[in-house]
Amino acid sequence: MSAASVQRPALIVADRWRDYQVIECGDGMKQERWGEYTLVRPDPQIIWPRHGQAPGARWQNWDGFYHRSEQGGGKWEFRRPLPDSWHLKYDSLGLTFKIHPTSFKHTGLFPEQAVNWEWFSAKIKAARAAGREVNVLNLFGYTGAASVAAAKAGASVCHVDAAEGMVKWCRDNAALSGLAAAPIRYLTDDCLKFARRELKRGRKYDAIIMDPPTYGRGATGEMWKLEEHLWELLTECRALLSDQPLFFLINAYTARLSPTVVANLLAELLHGRGGAITAGEVGLPIQRDGKVLPCGIYGRWET
Repeated sequence: MSAASVQRPALIVADRWRDYQVIECGDGMKQERWGEYTLVRPDPQIIWPRHGQAPGARWQNWDGFYHRSEQGGGKWEFRRPLPDSWHLKYDSLGLTFKIHPTSFKHTGLFPEQAVNWEWFSAKIKAARAAGREVNVLNLFGYTGAASVAAAKAGASVCHVDAAEGMVKWCRDNAALSGLAAAPIRYLTDDCLKFARRELKRGRKYDAIIMDPPTYGRGATGEMWKLEEHLWELLTECRALLSDQPLFFLINAYTARLSPTVVANLLAELLHGRGGAITAGEVGLPIQRDGKVLPCGIYGRWET
């Protein structure tokens, strides 16, 4: 087969949300609406000033504000009592997610990933309409938004994350989206070791999704370093692909990788399989001034 065609890096924007919105960004912070609650959180990429605001101006109209600590980490300040968690809908795909402000500033959901959910959901639905069964492997699956989206589209899903709490959160999200009985395997495991065991078991997957961190630890303390272990994991995953795979999606939130690097990895990994590779940034529209907030990078290979 011929080499995959590679498109130049592109920016794709998640602009179909109703329950979520980036209201304003500037001075290292972002103000977001999560359903009926407004949160202000730090973001290291926001190095531009707030539009029309004096430097250091106080943020107004928030329910929760995450304060960074000079010693690392930080803590939330709440102006009114918030529920421990609440729900956020993504109407376009009929999904519902549990939102919970965590001690490390995250909420359990990365809304910019909706552009990838839309993309692979369409591919899964088309394959199912053609009579194919579709098996998806989601590595470093976090709270399972991608797993739930793939299951909603009709795929059988294997969701793997090293943190037991994140895997439970995925179960909650599946139930909220009406997928409590869907064919989703929930596994707390080290992703590299799991991939190797799956290979020995002879399992195959039609699609693979992964969101590898810069650093991490496996379920039993294994150390993960992106530069040292990503290619090793990718080669194991290549061997897990079925004879007629649909897609391979890599997401990343580290400045150590560029979209071109991810495209090059996929081109080398899947050399000879044909198909097409697209890489670029994912972003969110900023309501106040029309800018786009960059939120990470992606690389897609598809047949």
